[in-house]
Amino acid sequence: MHSKDLTDRFVRNEREAGIVARTDQLANIFAERSTKHDREGSFPHENFADMRKHGYMKLTVPAQYGGDEASLYEMLLAQDHLARGDGSTALAVGWHLGQVMQLRLSRSWPESLFSSFCKEIVDKGATINHYASERATGSPSRGGKPETAAYKTAGGFIITGRKTYSTLSPAVSYFTLTAWIEEEGRVGEFLVPMGEGVHIEETWDTLGMRATGSHDLVLKDLFVPDPCSLRGGEIKRSGDTPFDGGTLLHIPACYIGIAHAARDFAIQFAKKHRPNSLPGPIAELPSIQRQIGEMEVELISARTVLYSVADRFDRDSVEERSLLKPELALAKYVATNAAVRIVDIAMRIVGGASLSRQLPLERMYRDVRAGLHNPPMDDITLNGLARRALTEG
Repeated sequence: MHSKDLTDRFVRNEREAGIVARTDQLANIFAERSTKHDREGSFPHENFADMRKHGYMKLTVPAQYGGDEASLYEMLLAQDHLARGDGSTALAVGWHLGQVMQLRLSRSWPESLFSSFCKEIVDKGATINHYASERATGSPSRGGKPETAAYKTAGGFIITGRKTYSTLSPAVSYFTLTAWIEEEGRVGEFLVPMGEGVHIEETWDTLGMRATGSHDLVLKDLFVPDPCSLRGGEIKRSGDTPFDGGTLLHIPACYIGIAHAARDFAIQFAKKHRPNSLPGPIAELPSIQRQIGEMEVELISARTVLYSVADRFDRDSVEERSLLKPELALAKYVATNAAVRIVDIAMRIVGGASLSRQLPLERMYRDVRAGLHNPPMDDITLNGLARRALTEG
């Protein structure tokens, strides 16, 4: 049993305190490695080995299959705390956790397939992600038709194409992808085991989130069989439950976690930094205290919105959750934009030293910018809220 974590006011009970305690242990280890992977743009395989060892991969797996069956609120707490150690690791594993939770909630896979997949997660630490983005279509949320093509053949399909922003690809066990089936004039979704016929082209060389392994995935004449099993195949959904977007809140949880780490660093710096022109540390200056207060406003407001929406999602019925879509998008908008502002203020507090690559702030500053480009985009969120206001008004 863990005593309630009084340092995080959003921890509500012993179970959540236990999740946070385990995650903080991992985050502290990952923080020591984050600079190296950021500079190299290398994938943190050792972080994923540690997460497998500590059972982090099964956080959102149903309890009936040996997982922790975390609620959305609990997953966000874990991701928020993990990102304080390394944002790239948190974002990469967040896609896995979110997809497993979505499958758990929707039960859109045949149950035999889902149960065998869950067993692999629990026993071996298997991972999954969904790859839909392509250079020509941009974000799949904007409705572009995939250029990746699936052709019917004896016993299955042949798939050829390229997917971009394939986060987690260096450590993914399975992935689902979208492809256009010309003969049937529709988009199909396929489950593919990572292996022969799949090539990772290391294209990921970016300003921020450099260690997510979001490379291009190249598929050339990849055969997937008809029966949907862990050997691959087209996903025949056993229901038409729409993707509600709730599990995508792992994204803002990650970025607010990075911002939280920047806030912590700036506060500790202010308490210790004492120029010889001052009688005490800069934390005693009203101007610095005002900036710290501004960070607190942004952080507490963003976390309040994020966790209140997650709590409502957990409590709502499936039908009610479908009405939460604008609030889910709002939580992402508020948290990611607040994260950018928090890190900016933290750098102002630290001053010119914040630009040094010897300190973590410049990496955090680069990393939080990436949140603006994760779905849903700001313009889609604002337009959706505007349309609802105009309709209700």
